[in-house]
Amino acid sequence: MGTELTPSQTVGPFFSHCLPWTDGPAVVPASTPGAWWLRGRVLDGAGEPVPDALVETWQADPAGHFDHPEDITGTAFRGFGRCPTDAQGRYAIRTVKPGPVTDHNGHPQAPHLDVSVFARGLLDRVVTRVYFADEEQANDSDPVLARIAEPRRGSLLAKQSDDGYAFDIRLQGTDETVFFAV
Repeated sequence: MGTELTPSQTVGPFFSHCLPWTDGPAVVPASTPGAWWLRGRVLDGAGEPVPDALVETWQADPAGHFDHPEDITGTAFRGFGRCPTDAQGRYAIRTVKPGPVTDHNGHPQAPHLDVSVFARGLLDRVVTRVYFADEEQANDSDPVLARIAEPRRGSLLAKQSDDGYAFDIRLQGTDETVFFAV
C-alpha cells in the first residue's frame, strides 16, 4: 500500500442529509427588533437553479461586533446562518443588518454579510459578500468594493424586498457573482 495522496473530489451532494439544522436559517428569532429575511436563489452557469447547494452566512451584530475570540466586546450574537437550497434553488436566512466593521488596517467597511456556498461540481466552497444597495455612502468608501471593477460590484448588492433583502448567487456565466480567494 502506497502513501500517495488520493485525488480531491467534488463537494456533496450530501448537504440536505447531514449539515442543515433546525435553527440554521434563523440567525435571530422572529421577535428580534429589526429582523428581516435575506432570500435568493443559487443559480448555475446556465441560469438554472441549484437544488442541492448550501448557503452559509456569518456577520457582525448591529454594533459591528463578531462572536469571535479576537473580538473582546463579548457579544453573544451568533451571527452564523446555514440554509440548504430547495428544488428551485431558493434559500432564506432571517437576520438583522450588521453594523460596520473595520478591516485589518482599521479602515471602516460597509455593513455586509460574509457568504460561503457549497454545491455540486465545486472542489471547494466559494466565498463572497452581501452588501446592501441602500447603503450607498458606506459602499462608496468600502475598501473591498473599491477593488472590484464597477460593472461587477452590482453582483454583491442585495436589493430591498417586501420582507428584507433579495440576493441571488450566480456560480458562473453572465452576471456571475464576484467570489473571493480566501
